[in-house]
Amino acid sequence: QVRLVESGGGLVQAGGSLRLSCTASGSISSINAMGWYRQAPGKQRELVARMTTGGSADYLDSVKGRFTISRDNAKNTVSLQMNSLRPEDTAVYYCNAKDTIVWIGRRYPELWGQGTLVTVSS
Repeated sequence: QVRLVESGGGLVQAGGSLRLSCTASGSISSINAMGWYRQAPGKQRELVARMTTGGSADYLDSVKGRFTISRDNAKNTVSLQMNSLRPEDTAVYYCNAKDTIVWIGRRYPELWGQGTLVTVSS
């Protein structure tokens, strides 16, 4: 069984920084893409940042220049460094993994973490 476990959320003042981390556990052979989504109250879940195995990254326009995603393929971890945080960044952040292959040959098209709350006060 594959699980995504997140850490690093919390409360921070506007302009501050937080770092989110996510580790995928299990007998994993490969994960095509790992990234972060967020969902604010009353809004749809949106992609914040995503990185492929090859290192190609995509970002939500509103976080470009402020957030940086990094990934360790060997350790199946993904992190999100969030700087210059704004109140509008307040949301539950979810780790996501796409196309996870485990050693017994099973494929998980999409996996989600339990979510971690980020609150940015003004």
